[in-house]
Amino acid sequence: MALWRAYQRALAAHPWKVQVLTAGSLMGVGDIISQQLVEKRGLREHQTGRTLTMVSLGCGFVGPVVGGWYKVLDRFIPGTTKVDALKKMLLDQGGFAPCFLGCFLPLDYRDALITNYYLWPAVQLANFYLVPLHYRLAVVQCVAVIWNSYLSWKAHQL
Repeated sequence: MALWRAYQRALAAHPWKVQVLTAGSLMGVGDIISQQLVEKRGLREHQTGRTLTMVSLGCGFVGPVVGGWYKVLDRFIPGTTKVDALKKMLLDQGGFAPCFLGCFLPLDYRDALITNYYLWPAVQLANFYLVPLHYRLAVVQCVAVIWNSYLSWKAHQL
């Protein structure tokens, strides 16, 4: 509980910085999970540069882009009703997700997009309906630990 309160205070004081750092940290965790639990590389074979690349992508690209996208969606479709959440999810998954995902996996795009649709519509519907704007990126990034593990694995298949 104390950690959650500290996170809330930091988020209130520095929302953009905290959101970007959260995205980067959780993308790094996703890569670590991918390398250690999915690929079973072990600590000696862990590719630290790959993890740092994912952290950099999270801080420099994913956090700012997704955080900005949520602000645009909230301005374009204000409100938190079920219908508003459904509209946001449809725009997010119908327009944003296909473009955004293409930035990560241009070679495995079709498989990744199909897999995206198994997970993200339900997550985003709940996110847009239940979660205040300033927490949405953090909620998505927590779920995205699993997704980032998948993306990291998919992007590094030989």
